[in-house]
Amino acid sequence: MSQADAAAPGSFPARARGGLLRQVVGGVVRRASDVSLVIYALALGGGLGLASADYATRGGYPFGGVAVGAWTAWPRTGSVGSDPYARAVNARRGEVPLAVGEGMLLTAAEDNTGRALDATCSYTVSGRTPPARAWTLTIAGRGARDPGRPLLREGFTSTEVLREADGRFVVAINPEVQPGNWLPMPRPTGPVRLALRLYDTPVAASAGSIERAALPAITRLGCRT
Repeated sequence: MSQADAAAPGSFPARARGGLLRQVVGGVVRRASDVSLVIYALALGGGLGLASADYATRGGYPFGGVAVGAWTAWPRTGSVGSDPYARAVNARRGEVPLAVGEGMLLTAAEDNTGRALDATCSYTVSGRTPPARAWTLTIAGRGARDPGRPLLREGFTSTEVLREADGRFVVAINPEVQPGNWLPMPRPTGPVRLALRLYDTPVAASAGSIERAALPAITRLGCRT
């Protein structure tokens, strides 16, 4: 021990003070590292949770559908026993789903050959619908609407659609104006989805019994190159 260290009663030697300082700094760094790791884990978990929730509720209902040809029936999305994902999708859309006694929703994202509906293509939706007091057929695109495209028409109702002599109807879905029942594409490119809502229909309680021929056929006519 040096004379200076010995002359200072109650003081630590320089070497001891340096070791104590290193221990204190090391403890602070370790605690800061632990806190940073916890914050990182929480941020990562929160980000993954939000991303997965956004993905699960961004499109259609993820569970509970009954496939009937190109269409998918959703008989329980408006029931008391609907799953949490269906309720989250309804909340995100701001929609009030049809209850079992009110009707049934059917959606289609593919044509009758299984190809995804594309806004660059043209289609016909033709045939009949299951028995119902009224029905609506609407089309929607995925993502934000193009602000440069005017809102012309998004759907038809059973009271305004033009029918053939035998009661069948043909709706043309095309980017260009068509005679008769015409639905314009909601956006220039990207996937689209059709929604058929049946009101006061007896098939609401037995979606599994709907026959493929009882629903309109979705036929692709061609696509822009």
